[in-house]
Amino acid sequence: MFLAIAIYVPLNTFIAAKLGSVLQGLSIRIQSAEGSYRSELNQLLHRSFHVAVIKGEPAQKAVNGRRYREIDNTWASLNRVTAGYMGFELVHNFIGSRIVAYAPGLLPYVDKTISLQDYVTGAELATALINECSWFIHAMPDIATLKADAHRITELAQAIEAVQQPQDYYARSGPSVFEYNSQDAARGLTIHAIELLHSGDDQAFLTADELNFLPGEWILVVGDSGSGKTSLLKAINGLWAHGRGTITTPENVRSLYAAQDVKLQGVCLKDLVCLPDEAEAHDDASVASVLKEAGLEEIAEELSSDGRDGQNWDKLLSGGEKQKLVLAKILLLRPGLLFLDEATGALDSDAVRAFHQSIKDHCPEATVIAVMHDTSSIQSESGVDFFDSVLTIDNGIATKTPISDWRDTQE
Repeated sequence: MFLAIAIYVPLNTFIAAKLGSVLQGLSIRIQSAEGSYRSELNQLLHRSFHVAVIKGEPAQKAVNGRRYREIDNTWASLNRVTAGYMGFELVHNFIGSRIVAYAPGLLPYVDKTISLQDYVTGAELATALINECSWFIHAMPDIATLKADAHRITELAQAIEAVQQPQDYYARSGPSVFEYNSQDAARGLTIHAIELLHSGDDQAFLTADELNFLPGEWILVVGDSGSGKTSLLKAINGLWAHGRGTITTPENVRSLYAAQDVKLQGVCLKDLVCLPDEAEAHDDASVASVLKEAGLEEIAEELSSDGRDGQNWDKLLSGGEKQKLVLAKILLLRPGLLFLDEATGALDSDAVRAFHQSIKDHCPEATVIAVMHDTSSIQSESGVDFFDSVLTIDNGIATKTPISDWRDTQE
C-alpha cells in the first residue's frame, strides 16, 4: 500500500507541476494582454461617438476582431487548461481514494488474511495519507497564479528601476548621450552639435550645429511634416530618447512646454490654470483675470468647480478653449522660456494673433520657440512680426535665419 502511494502521489505531483507551469505562462500572457486591452478599450469608449456618427461599427468590429484575437485565444487556452486541471484533480482524488487506497488490501482480504475491519481501516488511513501528501496538487492553481502575479510585479519593479537612469535605459535601443547644462540667463538657450535618431537607427534624421536663442527672442520653427520639429523641442526639454548633443538652458528661468493636444486632469479649474504650481500660490483674482485675458470670461468665475453636469473640464471644453486655457496658464506663470508646439492649431487667425499678442504684452522677456504649420497669423493686426527669426528644418538640417531673410525665400 505504501509503495503504491509512494509511486502514485509523486507521479501526479509531477503532472500537476507541469500543468501549473502552463497555467502560470497563460496567466502572465493574460495579464500582459489585459494591460493593452484596457488602454485600447478606454480609447474605444472615447471615440465611440465618432464611430457611431460615421456608421463605422462594422469596420470597428473587424478591427477589434483582429486586435483582440490574441487575448481571446489566450483566454480560451487558459480556460481549457483550467478545466483540464480540475478534471485531473477529480480523477486523482477518485483513483487515490477508491483504487490506490483499496486495491493493495483487496487480495489479502479475499484470502481472509486480514479482517474486513482491518481492510477498511487500512484503506481509510491510506486515503487520508494520500490527501495529506497531495496538498501541492490541490494548491497548484493558486501557486501558479501567485507566481504569475509575482513575475509581473518583478517586471514592473525592474522597469521602474531601469527608468531611474533614463540615458542608460534608452541606450539599450540606441545612442542616448545628451548633455544638459545651464548658463547665465542673459546668454539664453544654446544648442550645440545636436543629432536626433530614431530607436535602432544609426543615421540621424535631424542635425543642428550651433543655435542660440536670446532672452526675449521669438523663433518660428518651420519644416515639412515629419521633419523633426516636435522632436527637436522634445530633445531640448529632455523628452527625446535617442541622439547626442549639448543643450544649455538659462539658469533660474522657468520653462513651459505647450503641446497641440491638451489633456486636462479631473481637478478644479483653478488647479488646471495654476499647475504645476499649487493653487494656493496664486489668488483667485489673478487666476480669474488671466482667464478673462485669454478669452474665457464665461468660466472665469468657476475656479472651484471640477466641471458641469457631471462632466469634467476636459469633456466640456473644446480644443480651442483648451488652448486658451493654456494661454491663461502662460499669462499666470510667466515663463522665461516658452515652447509652443502647434499650441494654437485649434484657433482661428484672429484668436492666434490675440494669443501671441497677450504673450508679447505680459511676458516681454520670454524666449518663445513656436512650431506652426499655418504661418498666416505670425504678424500683429498692425502688420508687425511677432517673430524675430525662423528655424528652418530642411533635409534633416536645422538652420536659423532672420525672419526678413526667410520672407525673401518665400516670395
